Amino acid sequence: MKISEEKLVSFLEKEGLDAFYVHNPVNVRYICKYSGGDAYLLILKSKFYLITDPRCLEHAESECPDYDCVDWRPHGSIVKGLAVVLKQENIKKLGVEGEYVSCEMFEGMEEEYAREAACEIIPYTNVIEDFQAVKEEEELPYIKAACEISERALKRLYGDIRPGVTEKELEARLAMYMAMEDADVKSIPNIVLSGLRTAGAQINPTMKAVEYADPLLIDFGCKYNGYKAGITRTVIVGIATEKQKEIYQLVLDIQEKCIGAVKAGVKAKELYEIARDMLKGTGYESYFCQTLGRGIGLFAHQRPFITADSEDVLEENMVITIEPGIYIPEFGGIRIGDELLVKADGCVNLVQAEKQLMEIF
Repeated sequence: MKISEEKLVSFLEKEGLDAFYVHNPVNVRYICKYSGGDAYLLILKSKFYLITDPRCLEHAESECPDYDCVDWRPHGSIVKGLAVVLKQENIKKLGVEGEYVSCEMFEGMEEEYAREAACEIIPYTNVIEDFQAVKEEEELPYIKAACEISERALKRLYGDIRPGVTEKELEARLAMYMAMEDADVKSIPNIVLSGLRTAGAQINPTMKAVEYADPLLIDFGCKYNGYKAGITRTVIVGIATEKQKEIYQLVLDIQEKCIGAVKAGVKAKELYEIARDMLKGTGYESYFCQTLGRGIGLFAHQRPFITADSEDVLEENMVITIEPGIYIPEFGGIRIGDELLVKADGCVNLVQAEKQLMEIF
């Protein structure tokens, strides 16, 4: 039994459940390591089901030999296919992913099985997401590979940066380079912003052309075997102004100080407080983002969340980002972000890309 499966079975035992239904595809992948699509899990204490359609059945049976793979199509719907298995196993207490099972699907489960069988259906939130906060050893090579691939792609992209090229073209080239370097083809959206648009650091690239003296903010990362990298670099297209240099150095100093404080046992909000304290008296306090970082893995955003009010505590083998930024309307934004592996006595930076201010001509 895989560690992920053991965690969920232990949860069943603790909650007194007969089974747990997994609907979110990312959580399906985490539990059973299946890389295909259209897959749903029903996990019992000593038996596992993977529910899919005939197009994926052979792939599912190949990747998940310990699962009973069920084709839902002959039954007419996923809910009806699930009901057949629930009836077969005589499930009386079923846990489900409450944040992913729609009201319509929940009502369908009630109608197709639960009312007649006197089965109690209990919605839960963040059960499997919480399992993923601390990474298993077998996950770490995929995360490291995602970071390495992303860095190689970034180096290639630097050669394409020049006045006149558009944000969308740079983003498209970056995605292409990551795929060429062996990333999953279905990657995550990347942010490439220039000029004043960098002050809105979570907006989409457009056909805006890069101009001389623009800051260019690149927030990106590929997926490798489903696991995500999270890296941010800001470069200047041309010669940086004194204000750009000042803000860049402040952001870099904040990031390095926070990275130096990362280790198991540290409260996430303590890292955020370090960043806020370094901003005092600089005049940039009100332009600092309300988050310093987050956990990352199969999800791009997961525990721990590094914010002022976070209750999370860092644990060994968590993977997090530290990505401070200052965003000033009508001026622009600067953010620097790395991905870190938390250890007992510090952390390992999984990103080696240059962080000193780069002026690209």
